[in-house]
Order: sequence, then structure tokens, then C-alpha cells
Amino acid sequence: MDGVSMRLLLVEDDIHLANGLRESLRHEGCSADVVFNGYDGLTAIQSGDFDIVILDLGLPDIDGLSVLKKAKQINKALPVLILTARDGIESKVQGLDLGADDYLAKPFSIEELLARIRVFERRLGTHSTSVIEHKGISLDTKAHTITVRGAETNFSRREYMLVKSLVENLGRIQSKEQLESKLYEWGEEVASNTIEVHISNIRKKLPKEFIKTVRGVGYVVSKG
Repeated sequence: MDGVSMRLLLVEDDIHLANGLRESLRHEGCSADVVFNGYDGLTAIQSGDFDIVILDLGLPDIDGLSVLKKAKQINKALPVLILTARDGIESKVQGLDLGADDYLAKPFSIEELLARIRVFERRLGTHSTSVIEHKGISLDTKAHTITVRGAETNFSRREYMLVKSLVENLGRIQSKEQLESKLYEWGEEVASNTIEVHISNIRKKLPKEFIKTVRGVGYVVSKG
């Protein structure tokens, strides 16, 4: 999958399945946030800026169809792909009637899910290149490299992940905890001062003021 600007929200209570899907999506260049219940899903939809929501209908706290209905009230244009293990056509019809844009019945293959997402990419116009360019840097999400003012610059694995997270969230402040969670997702151990140390090292390699500190809140790469 070539599109890298896709940001997905996965609402799935099966932790094993959710983590497996997130890993597969990451390998395809998609940024995927995962929550495990409906309440957290609705909170994320209200506060986040997602291109697609992948929503399991069989959630432990709120019925998935209710989450779908409220999600569409929050953002009618937000594409939602529903997942369900339920047999029969009723839940599929209900979901589509409530505004779901597509449907997958469990069990499904990751290849089928990725194909559905590619359809959304084409519809949203986000199908593009694996290179993100911003303010003199080029970040290649396929090669995992960063070029600064035309010169490929050496970044450690952790540094690359932090820059990628910040660039994928232009204009959105990323807290220390959010950045730590990104490192955890990639299987990295995180000490109490890890983020501060890496941000300090990253700044030495990037243009001045590329990463801004919002005191007491976190870090941000501005859009402008």
C-alpha cells in the first residue's frame, strides 16, 4: 500500500486480533490507533483526526451499532468499516443503514481488509507516495530513512519512529506519553527520560525550530 497519510482508528476488543491488525497496517504504511471498547472509540473520534474507522460491532461496553450511530453524528463524512462475527444479514443491513461504508465478516484475511482500505484511499485521494515531505525534510516510510535538505541523515530506529509520529501528526501536540506509547508499540523499552534525550538528539539533525516544545504538554511539528 503506497498511501502513507492514512490515519486509522481500530475499535476492537479482541486484543490479540487488534495488535495483529495494527502491526499489519503499520507494515503497509498506515498509522493505526487502537482502542478496545466503544467509549474509548467515541472519545478518540471526537478528539482525533482519522481517515477511516474500523469498528467491531461486538464490543463489551456499548453495542457497536450504537457506536456507529454516534460516530456518524460526530462526523457524518467519516468512513467506517464494520467488522462482525455475527451470522446472518441483519447486523450487516443495520450497519449499512446507519451509515457504515463497508463491511467485513469474521474471519477475514488481512489481504481482504487491505483491499477494502485501498478503496477508501482512492476515494479519499490519499493514495500517493511513501515519502512525506515537510520543511526541508523527506521521510521515506518504506525505506525508513530521513533526508534533511537533500542529504540522507543517520537516525536511530527510535529517533526515526519519533520523527515519523510527529510528522504524521502535523499541528497536533504529541504528549510524552503518546510518544512513549509509539515506542512501546514497536517493542522498544522506554526509560523515564527516553523521550527528552531522543528529542534533544533529533533536534541536532533537523532544521532549527522544526520540533517545538509546548511546555508541560508535549512536542509538535507545526503545519506552516
